[in-house]
Amino acid sequence: MPRRPAGLLTAVLLTLTVTWASGAGAPANAADPAPGVADLVKDLDQILNASNLAVARSGVVVKSASTGEQLYGQDPGKVFLPASNTKLLTSTAAVETLGLDYRFTTSVLSSGRRLGSTLAGDLYLKGTGDPTMLAADYDALAAKVADSGVKIVTGKLVADDTWFDDVRLGTDWAWDDEPYYYAAQISALTASPDTDYDAGSVIVSVAPGASAGAAAKVTTTPPTDYITIENHATTGAETDVLVNRVHGTNKVVITGTVAGKYDEWVTVDDPTGYAASLFRKALANHGVRVLGTTGRGATPEAAKSVAQRDSMPLSELLVPFLKLSNNMHAEILTKAMGRKVSGKGTWDAGLAVTLGFAAKNGVKAVRLRDGSGLSRLDGVTPGELTGFLITMRSKPWFKTWYDALPIAGNSDRFTGGTLRSRMAGTPAANNVHAKTGSLTSVTGLSGYVTSADGEPLVFSILTNNYLTGSPKTTVEDAIAVRLAQFKRDTPVDATVQLKNATPEGPESDLECSWLKPVQC
Repeated sequence: MPRRPAGLLTAVLLTLTVTWASGAGAPANAADPAPGVADLVKDLDQILNASNLAVARSGVVVKSASTGEQLYGQDPGKVFLPASNTKLLTSTAAVETLGLDYRFTTSVLSSGRRLGSTLAGDLYLKGTGDPTMLAADYDALAAKVADSGVKIVTGKLVADDTWFDDVRLGTDWAWDDEPYYYAAQISALTASPDTDYDAGSVIVSVAPGASAGAAAKVTTTPPTDYITIENHATTGAETDVLVNRVHGTNKVVITGTVAGKYDEWVTVDDPTGYAASLFRKALANHGVRVLGTTGRGATPEAAKSVAQRDSMPLSELLVPFLKLSNNMHAEILTKAMGRKVSGKGTWDAGLAVTLGFAAKNGVKAVRLRDGSGLSRLDGVTPGELTGFLITMRSKPWFKTWYDALPIAGNSDRFTGGTLRSRMAGTPAANNVHAKTGSLTSVTGLSGYVTSADGEPLVFSILTNNYLTGSPKTTVEDAIAVRLAQFKRDTPVDATVQLKNATPEGPESDLECSWLKPVQC
């Protein structure tokens, strides 16, 4: 797991010319395979003979989406760590359970009496987990309160995050990942800094001062005093800056030098308090004075609505969720499923829903500890995952979900997503729809591709425990491109040219969405 994203994407040309030798594998369901199938098996065997997989484990399964026939299998029944391929299960379970029209609501309610412009009592801010709430949305809610005629609240501002439990972090998450946006705390009341909707985080921007050696300038998006900045960074000839939230606090320490603007996405400790602070500030800006302190608690049943904001529907949220592999969306949806099915907004309740949905659709050899794949105790088999992908094609909502998956080689960030810089200029470009996944020494790619003769295929490539050289391009992309070239009855010339924008250094192991400052 990376401690901090560092380094910029460097455009490189990777030419992978593969001269395939005779393969040892064979398709599982064909004693005498068609020439094109035998050729595919030979080629995939050779790709998986890559030197960087010598000490690793790879599970690879390819199936016809039309018939379910297994065209290729390496360790199809072995359990692998899936990383963000876990989101295939979470997202589909969420759509099935909550529905494409599901919206999160954030409400302002009152339990007191109105005496002219005075509300005698408390004002409640109640959330249900909306990850799309921006500072501007809290401002809009505050404007509605002011428009209702309220100028003074005699009681407290009460933050109600009881829709979910108060367990903020996944059981198996590493403590030193906590400052970084991909491991933010989960709360029913939260806020995001921009329209990537990284809930529970702020953007800390560091810019050079007026002259060399001068103190760097630091700002936040949104502007907030909920975090405390301790700035030791100076203006220098190069940017080498570290932005770090001190564990268990909201103190952000900045060190190093900066030559140009540098942005870091930093999590907050206690998103509920963060959201309440944004709302309280917005109320003041709109002339609404709250005399009491900010507290926590459940909204009384008899409380009356003052204002409400509904999120975009789940059908739209799927795009930033899956395209950008947003961990927090996965965890929020997990708890939302638990709340809907059992009345408990907990990981245990939500994961039970996902596991039940997975089992009904053929995934039984599975262990889930979270919804995003951040846990290193999650596990799934590539054989069952490909069968699951086939089953999803019959769901009435399949097209919406399929379109929300990253699409290879499409440069538009909210179309190509985490595959936007991969497989460009190959037969897989604008063809492969698949979910990426990355942890240190773990990578995965699972999804859909149409072959050269129009046959829909599903595939899952899960690799664990490689030590050097990420298999993303040399294995995952090479396999996906080869599948796009596949013809059942005809062997193909499988020389593959892959043009990539690939990060330099140790970050080459990471999913591009983890390198937030460079905006994959």
